Amino acid sequence: MLFVISGPSGCGKSTLIGRVLGELPNARFSVSHTTRPRRPSEVDGRDYHFVSSEAFEAMVREGRFLEWATVHGHRYGTSRAEIESALPGVDTILDIDVQGARQIRACAREAVFVFVMPPVFRELRRRLEARGTDGPEAVATRLRNARGEILAYLEFDYVVINDDLESATDELRSILRSERLHPGDRAEAIAEILRSFEDEEVRK
Repeated sequence: MLFVISGPSGCGKSTLIGRVLGELPNARFSVSHTTRPRRPSEVDGRDYHFVSSEAFEAMVREGRFLEWATVHGHRYGTSRAEIESALPGVDTILDIDVQGARQIRACAREAVFVFVMPPVFRELRRRLEARGTDGPEAVATRLRNARGEILAYLEFDYVVINDDLESATDELRSILRSERLHPGDRAEAIAEILRSFEDEEVRK
């Protein structure tokens, strides 16, 4: 199953995903490609695949992205190979922007869409400034974009309001776990149970 986690920059998507991935079996993180410069704490291939603008453009021309967009002046994309590399029975979690989420929905790919929302605007500004990875102009750009992105929440299946990290983590974990309980996703286990009802003799 594909889980698409989206929301404004600074809302806490990456933190929530990291916490849930550490507790949820049979789930993996989809590593996106980006032209954004690597931050000191980031590792190529773990946080993002950091590529040049030329390499990214070549992948666009070759149709190698499931979705891609220009966000905050940089390009981001999810490669088809990244999604297709998931092993059977392993869920894939995407951390992408609203534009990318819309593209995945438009291509009719089966997925669960979760929107992470900050509690209030000033808290989002505080988080963006506190993380210290962007200068004032970049922070201002992200906040301007957030005013439009926040209105996209109605396009999603679920909304997690990240006002308290523990509560938000619990909510996201619950969403992922509950989505695994649909009959179609448990077909093999259900089939085995049904066979037992056919094979076992009913004793009076």
